[in-house]
Amino acid sequence: MRIGMGYDVHRLVKGRDLVLGGVAIPYEKGLLGHSDADVLLHALCDALFGAAGLGDIGRRFPDTDPAYKGIESLKLLTRTYEMVRGRGFTLVNADATVFAQEPKIGPYHRQMAQNIAAVLDSTPECINIKATTTEGLGMIGAGDGIAAMAVVLLENTI
Repeated sequence: MRIGMGYDVHRLVKGRDLVLGGVAIPYEKGLLGHSDADVLLHALCDALFGAAGLGDIGRRFPDTDPAYKGIESLKLLTRTYEMVRGRGFTLVNADATVFAQEPKIGPYHRQMAQNIAAVLDSTPECINIKATTTEGLGMIGAGDGIAAMAVVLLENTI
C-alpha cells in the first residue's frame, strides 16, 4: 500500500469557466491556468503521482508545453492513472477537500465523484469530496482563488 498527497491552487478571474472535478459550475469567475485549471483534479494527479513515486504534475504535464494548453483535466487524470497502473498500482480510495469561499460545491459532489471514479476504475463510494471555506481569511477567503488537497491510497497489484 502507498499513500500520496497532492495540493493545488489557482486564481479566480473573469472570462474563464469554473471547472471542478470535471464539472462545469455556473459562476461569474473561473480558474486561471494553462489547462482548464481544475484544482481538484490537479491535486488528485499529484497525489497519485506521489503515491506511485512518479514525481508531480508539473514535471509530467508542464505548463510550458503547448500540448496541454486548454486541456481538460479529466484527460490529465486519465493519463496520470495510466502511468500509475503502468507501475502496478490501483486505487483503493481517494479523499479530497476543496477550499473555496464561493461558490458552494455541495450540489456537485456526486457528479464530481462519478467523474473521478469513472477515470480511476473505482466507484463513487471510494471517492470522497469535501468542501470548506477559509472563514474569509487569505486569498481564498477574499474570493481571489480556489485550492484543493487530495490524499490517495494505492495498492500494488503486481
